[in-house]
Amino acid sequence: QVQLVESGGGLVQPGGSLRLSCAASGITFSIYAMNWYRQAPGKERELVAGISSGRSTKYLDSVKGRFTISRDNAQNTVTLQMNSLEPEDTAVYYCNAGLGAINHWGKGTLVTVSS
Repeated sequence: QVQLVESGGGLVQPGGSLRLSCAASGITFSIYAMNWYRQAPGKERELVAGISSGRSTKYLDSVKGRFTISRDNAQNTVTLQMNSLEPEDTAVYYCNAGLGAINHWGKGTLVTVSS
């Protein structure tokens, strides 16, 4: 049974930081690309950051220089460090594991950026 469990969301003031983590089980973690998506109210889900099995990374333009994705294959975890948060970053953040046409999703964690 595949499980992706996100943690680390919450309420933070503009300019603050949060660290999201995703713990994976039931997959051969090291061969999967790991991604963070987000969905804000009334908007489509968008890819925020991704890291390949070879550790290549990609970011949404609006988060470049503020967010950092990393993975720990020994712990089967992927982390999203979010700095200089803005109200526009408010969304439910989802962990995704992708391998070809295979996609697994977590249930999401809410990030709210507000004063």
